[in-house]
Amino acid sequence: LPGMIGGSVRESAAEESLRSVGLGERLQHLPAELSGGEQQRVAIARALVNDPAIVFADEPTGNLDSKTGDAIMDLLLSLAGERKKTLLVVTHDPRLAALGDRRLHMVDGVLE
Repeated sequence: LPGMIGGSVRESAAEESLRSVGLGERLQHLPAELSGGEQQRVAIARALVNDPAIVFADEPTGNLDSKTGDAIMDLLLSLAGERKKTLLVVTHDPRLAALGDRRLHMVDGVLE
């Protein structure tokens, strides 16, 4: 429902969101024409287009090499800070978890 806004307004919001993640020049490309990092940035843009208070990121760097993963995490942290969003990240990567202001650990389905 939140994405069901007027056609030109929706396109404008999507374009602005893609530009904010550095993909303004790739607006007309199909997913198969994008790298893994670019596809991840599209996912971030989609998450931010409706201006949510909380951005949920489940293993946002899981399928990326370390350099691209670092760039994606920097982008997420930067956008969350600029837009004053809460960023909730689920990860198995201790380096990524260390970037959080607060960390919760789950072991055998129980939060510690």
